[in-house]
Amino acid sequence: MKILQRYLLLTFKLCIITLDGFQNLSAFGLKNCFESDTLPALRKTSLQGKSSVSSRKPNVILILADDLGYGDLSSYGQKNWQTPNIDKIGTDGARLTRFYTPMPYCAPTRASLLTGKYPKNHGLIINPFPDGGVKTSFQTFRGNDSIGVDQKEFLLSELLKEQGYKTKAIGKWHLGHRPQFMPDKQGFDEYFGIPYSNDMKPVKLVRNEKTVEYPVIQATLTKRYTEEALDFIDKNKEQPFFLYLPHAMPHKPLAASEEFYTPQTKNDLYADVMRELDWSIGQILNKIRSVGLEENTIVIFTSDNGPWFGGSTGGLRGMKATSWEGGIRVPFLVSWKGKIQPGQVITEIAGTIDVFPTIANLLKIPIHKTLKIDGKDLTPMLIDRAKSPHDALYTYFADNLQTVISGKWKLHVRSPERNPPLPSDSNWVDPVWPDGVTIIAQNNQPKANQFPGINTGDAWNDSFLIDLETDPSEQKNIAAQYPEVVKKLKDLAEQNK
Repeated sequence: MKILQRYLLLTFKLCIITLDGFQNLSAFGLKNCFESDTLPALRKTSLQGKSSVSSRKPNVILILADDLGYGDLSSYGQKNWQTPNIDKIGTDGARLTRFYTPMPYCAPTRASLLTGKYPKNHGLIINPFPDGGVKTSFQTFRGNDSIGVDQKEFLLSELLKEQGYKTKAIGKWHLGHRPQFMPDKQGFDEYFGIPYSNDMKPVKLVRNEKTVEYPVIQATLTKRYTEEALDFIDKNKEQPFFLYLPHAMPHKPLAASEEFYTPQTKNDLYADVMRELDWSIGQILNKIRSVGLEENTIVIFTSDNGPWFGGSTGGLRGMKATSWEGGIRVPFLVSWKGKIQPGQVITEIAGTIDVFPTIANLLKIPIHKTLKIDGKDLTPMLIDRAKSPHDALYTYFADNLQTVISGKWKLHVRSPERNPPLPSDSNWVDPVWPDGVTIIAQNNQPKANQFPGINTGDAWNDSFLIDLETDPSEQKNIAAQYPEVVKKLKDLAEQNK
């Protein structure tokens, strides 16, 4: 076995050498070495070729908000609060208006973000849940204590770490909380945060794999995550770094620090949380500028799915946990000074699965074909104003294909609603709640009657077609008028179940 391992490693190293310097690979008998079936055996070791970027490689800051809706940013139409710092990422670069998550809930989307794959291909189709899964009639997507991202998957963090990047994850991980799934086993040098959602028991703050606070004082989470991010940037400003910042907010229970909490206005806790989140991003952008890294740092901001009660879909139908636009269409903003032209508003379709290959291409890191990435490189769209690289995007719920989105068309293959439906009673009490009195404003949490999106429109049937250009709020089923479009999209659905 050891001899075989050494042979595989030597073959791989020779492949790297040939990529760098040799044109006549046949002279070394290595013409097809990167097409070998032996490469998958080298799990976690250099599945891509050696980078050709300069010695000062660009930094990457990837910020993921939790349950932030399409209409929660002022650049996407929010009027009740302002988010100038988050919006600045878009004005300094590009803002996408049709960006889709592959599922309308947490963990599968997060795994897609870091693998570039649809959930059906990376395997994490439900949420890890530390206390065994508090079941409710509408939260059937909650899994058990033992699941996590497949160890065979190759994450963006591993890709960049192999290129010499310092890597850190700060915030909500939710790709599995058992030791084998934690960030330090997935290409991150450091981790600080809650390993799952901030409403899952036990809510504990972890540094690497050691619990450092329990119960968690959630009111200061955003502030502390920000401080960790600033410290990481300071310490690594002389070398390339990858900062992955999956913030806890605005996931329930909402919590803001005293500097942002406004108890005199009891019905705007969501606004308080959003203002603090925007402050956090402003601190990070200021730090990047102050240490002279603005032209050498790619900054991305997006969300894992649509909003829960109290948030805003920006006039889209549905909410988190549904496959209406309000559950799967989220903001996406990206900047890289001097590379991505500022002020772009891009209306082409793209998705969470595209982040991995896009970052890799921007950094000029080849991706080996054995990874079988579903995502597409968005660089031509961001740099050259090209069309979307996708003929179609697909969204899922657990192991079921839900929608096919192609150009302006969207076909709902299965019911976008949950069955039984989401609660709507203002007296409804959420059964999932953190342990300990660890947040302020517990009584100011949004109620179930504070629906974040539109809840009107035609009822679903098995041929439900929408023209998103003329009907973004999905009010009218026009399948009967376009049977050829329905057939085309159903054929695509059949191929991508």
